[in-house]
Amino acid sequence: MTGNDTAYLLYLTLFGLLIGGSYLIANRNRMGQVFQHAAIWFFIFVGAVLVIGNWDSIERAALPRQSVETSEQGVFIDVPRSRDGHYYMTLDVNGEPVDFVVDTGATEIVLSRADAAKIGIDPDGLRYLGQALTANGSVQTAQVVLDEVRLGDITDRRVRAIVNDGDLRTSLLGMSYLGSFGRIEIEDGRLRLTR
Repeated sequence: MTGNDTAYLLYLTLFGLLIGGSYLIANRNRMGQVFQHAAIWFFIFVGAVLVIGNWDSIERAALPRQSVETSEQGVFIDVPRSRDGHYYMTLDVNGEPVDFVVDTGATEIVLSRADAAKIGIDPDGLRYLGQALTANGSVQTAQVVLDEVRLGDITDRRVRAIVNDGDLRTSLLGMSYLGSFGRIEIEDGRLRLTR
């Protein structure tokens, strides 16, 4: 912490003690009620911190997700559009669930470094010989082969992908995988894939 940070923290502490102390003095005859209100506000604050800290998990559980239906006509995957306008899918890659954003502008499946590590690929041991142009500029990439990619009843083996050495928050599900479906439709805020 810098000197300014320390001074600011000291100022806020003294200000809080002044406000809290004056409130306690003004309500010294009702201390039981004061502590009850303090406990209520404490639990509200803790609850808000927990909700904010776990918002991604809460959103994933509360919002509709992809569904996979298998029939004699084939396998149908139905994906609702997210509030941010994108379509997100979860696939099992090498036995681990990986969240992807559907990206028809991406040529390949593109894994973030974190997702690569999650599925058993050491991102630091890869040779980043490729290069990709993104909205954020040029990034280095490394070619990998995924042992298994599973989506519902669909299992693909030895699937080519790349690992992005840049700052990629969510892995991308590109056309090399999407192109394996016989039909891709977007209608009424839903993405439907058929194979």
